[in-house]
Amino acid sequence: MVTAPPSVVLGDVEITRVQEYAGPSPATPAFMFPDSDPGYWDDRLDPDFYDAESRTLRSVLHTWLIRSQGMVILLDTGAGNGKERPYAPVYAHHDTAYLDNLQAAGVRPEDVDIVVNTHLHVDHVGWNTRLEGREWVPTFPNARYLIPEPDFLFWDPIRTPRPPGDGNQNVFEDSVLPVHRAGLADLWNGEHRVNSELVLREAPGHTPGSAVLRLDSKGAGALFVGDILHSPVQIAFPAVNSCFCEDPAMARATRRRLLAEAADRDLLVFPGHFGGHSACRVDHHGTDAFVIRDWADFARI
Repeated sequence: MVTAPPSVVLGDVEITRVQEYAGPSPATPAFMFPDSDPGYWDDRLDPDFYDAESRTLRSVLHTWLIRSQGMVILLDTGAGNGKERPYAPVYAHHDTAYLDNLQAAGVRPEDVDIVVNTHLHVDHVGWNTRLEGREWVPTFPNARYLIPEPDFLFWDPIRTPRPPGDGNQNVFEDSVLPVHRAGLADLWNGEHRVNSELVLREAPGHTPGSAVLRLDSKGAGALFVGDILHSPVQIAFPAVNSCFCEDPAMARATRRRLLAEAADRDLLVFPGHFGGHSACRVDHHGTDAFVIRDWADFARI
């Protein structure tokens, strides 16, 4: 039996963590965070973010389910099931209980009003589609899919050919293009208001179109930052990029700006891949660093 996933409430908005996967990863800090010092990785991050024994990172994939003003919104859709990923085998041919977990949260695919893709990496768009016979079709047939146009153009292999061995191979074709062909994709630039409580704004660097979702409801606020943060190490050391940041200098500047905003405005920060309690508040710590003040009231994963 799948149990109901955990939720928090900010103002009038309910946020639920819908899990796809949480467990070991073959990735090492040296691979994932080549900018980081080996001394950053120690027992303080074990076991939620790092396995000190194997010296590998912990992998977490989840969707933020947001209920706001009668709307059902999914932010990022993980890796998906049954996808062919020749150069990203960790995301290939999954068979997870993601849709069952969504159902446990009280949401059927046809109930979803909006799907937000913060960017178009392999592990953020997979459940945009599902296999029906031999065709990839939209998983959420009644939803509008909000896709940043700079990423849509950048990851289209016809417009922007990718190098051999690219980990995002097949992603545009099986998880993005079917949604666009079905007439369900809304491409946006700069800023896109979802409703009076939620607004999307560009936050480039990790990818050309990466975006954040800002929440403001009855004085409570949050930032959903996608992959601008992969690890708490990047809160303490904002200059540390992941190996997947397309524009390293811009990614660093965006990360610092958003962390400063979160600290100054007391915003709860929702990254895309944090284990443990998954979301946190931050404070300034010196001139160019931040510290986690406290964690959201989600059960640890």
